[in-house]
Amino acid sequence: MTQMSAQPFVKPMQSSPSVSPIQRRHTLPASEVRPLNTQDAISVFEIEREAFISVSGECPLHLDEVRHFLTLCPELSMGWFEEGRLVAFIIGSLWDQERLEMDALTLHKPRGSTVHIHVLAVHRTFRQQGKGPILMWRYLQYLRCLPYVRRAVLMCEDFLVPFYRKSGFRSLGRCAITVANLTFTEMWYPISGHAYMRRNSEAIRFPQGLTVHPPLSGPPTLSQPLPQTEESSEGSDV
Repeated sequence: MTQMSAQPFVKPMQSSPSVSPIQRRHTLPASEVRPLNTQDAISVFEIEREAFISVSGECPLHLDEVRHFLTLCPELSMGWFEEGRLVAFIIGSLWDQERLEMDALTLHKPRGSTVHIHVLAVHRTFRQQGKGPILMWRYLQYLRCLPYVRRAVLMCEDFLVPFYRKSGFRSLGRCAITVANLTFTEMWYPISGHAYMRRNSEAIRFPQGLTVHPPLSGPPTLSQPLPQTEESSEGSDV
């Protein structure tokens, strides 16, 4: 029995051009994780600039570099949105050498099997909430769905080494790259197996039509459902 037949004396509400705030339905998801695109570039750079300039005086990526990577390899990025607002993000690209070199800062190597994580940043009003570790955990599990990815690497200042160790990264020692007077530790994470699954956790949402273009083999389409993931325990944030 339909609702209308079960309640014959309830008159259907007529559509009205003006809808009260109580009746208005939200059209944006409360929380969404998806790949970034070039339209997100300005929001990305604003968060990154605030997060890094005040600490080290340097941004991992300038605005044109953000657009560059979001054009070439958007499938290797991930953004966390709250009601349509970007609150945290990761940007990566492919690299084809054992260790990072200066070219890794600006190049995307389509036939590489290493994901170079350029930057992880969280909006200042959402820090110390565990969003950094959670987003990194989701990103690493997502990389397990890409058959051509064998490992992830990044470089960080020494004070961030404990943060990335908690996410499972291992130190490779001093990085060959220096920026101004800054030196870095190079870290890596092995990618193998399948993404973990857990009930009662949010699925990562990907826009229809966005596909990964692999160098050697055919990876999954990002519009297909991705295994759900377990949120990491809260720890130090970035």
